[in-house]
Amino acid sequence: MNAPMSIQSCGNCGLSSMWALTQLEMNRLGGIIKKSSPYQRGESIFRQGDAFSSIYAVRAGMVKTTVVNANGAEQITGFYFPGELLGLNGLHEKAYLGTAMALETVSVCEIPFAKLDELSAMLPELRRQLMCRMSQEIADEQNMMLVLAKTSAEEKLGSFLLRLSHRFKRLGFSDTQFRLTMLRVDIGNYLGLAVETVSRTLTKLQQRSVIKVEGKEVTILDIAGLTFLNSNGEQSAKPIALD
Repeated sequence: MNAPMSIQSCGNCGLSSMWALTQLEMNRLGGIIKKSSPYQRGESIFRQGDAFSSIYAVRAGMVKTTVVNANGAEQITGFYFPGELLGLNGLHEKAYLGTAMALETVSVCEIPFAKLDELSAMLPELRRQLMCRMSQEIADEQNMMLVLAKTSAEEKLGSFLLRLSHRFKRLGFSDTQFRLTMLRVDIGNYLGLAVETVSRTLTKLQQRSVIKVEGKEVTILDIAGLTFLNSNGEQSAKPIALD
């Protein structure tokens, strides 16, 4: 259980980099934001079916979202990084459509949506950016559908790494060096691949000098090579351990 919420100021917080607002506008946004104590690995920020009340801004750490179908099978639907918002897709149904779980120690800011809606009515730039973030989430989901439609493991994993690269760049981080906090089994679940296939494919890409993997750290060495993968390679290799 997290400690009671407290009002969070955005003036000196990394959250300020997420919104291109004036200092006065940031102060008003900070007046409605709540910050909880950190979530530890495995803790849920919200759960599937909970009543929708807030969206959450990731300040530190990585979060995964999952849904459980009628048969009880769990499917990972996304990974979220510092600077990204959680829970927007719960607005229409008035309930969260999935569970958001910390993959490591995670810090978030809770933004009560009713207050955010009221404030955005008075701050046109805040409303515009909120709409842009909703649009970006829709675009990301559509892009993910294209990734899952790809036929080979190399195409899927290559597209996954490229999408991460683009997202990190959009958030102001390095687009060629980043940490994959998620486990191989999570990547496999997300992409519809076996864990062993994820490991073999990472190894193939490393042997071709397209990427370099050291533990959980990934470096993209050849963006063009990652973009135009030869999906016919069948080279056998010892899997890379990311866990």
